[in-house]
Amino acid sequence: MKNKLGCCLLAVLFVLSSAFTFHKFYVGVFQVNYAPEKKMLQITSRIFIDDLNNAMEKKYRKKTFVGTSKETQADVDLLKKYLSENFSIKVNGQPKEITFLSKEVEADDVLVCYSRIKNIDKFKTLEISNSVLLDWNSEQQNITHITAFDTKKSVLFTESSRKEVLKY
Repeated sequence: MKNKLGCCLLAVLFVLSSAFTFHKFYVGVFQVNYAPEKKMLQITSRIFIDDLNNAMEKKYRKKTFVGTSKETQADVDLLKKYLSENFSIKVNGQPKEITFLSKEVEADDVLVCYSRIKNIDKFKTLEISNSVLLDWNSEQQNITHITAFDTKKSVLFTESSRKEVLKY
């Protein structure tokens, strides 16, 4: 009798625990705004901290603590390198240097990074390449919103779609 009760209890616990399993979404959100009065592209990136540290550890074979109390300047330098290798913009076919400005932690688990590209006059095309976290997790998706000339466009970057050319 005790054996049957124990088996039933284990079965109920298994069903309940599997019914409430958490499925994590792997999404980064990027915003690119053209500020014509400043002749600048302003870039904001929102990336989950744990995913970012896992991706950088996989790529550089070094444990990092970006966005945590254990963060070091070496971690921040590696973050800048990682972003520059995985997010780029060409204006009218010409690659542009992205300057990392600052970062902050939002809601305890999201790293918000601020960057810019200066000296941008009117343009006809923007080519955005976004592979942030895509090599780490094939389920990663990066939603990128671009606002320029009073037009908002959105692009979804995935493992199979890492580059997009936008025409204005």
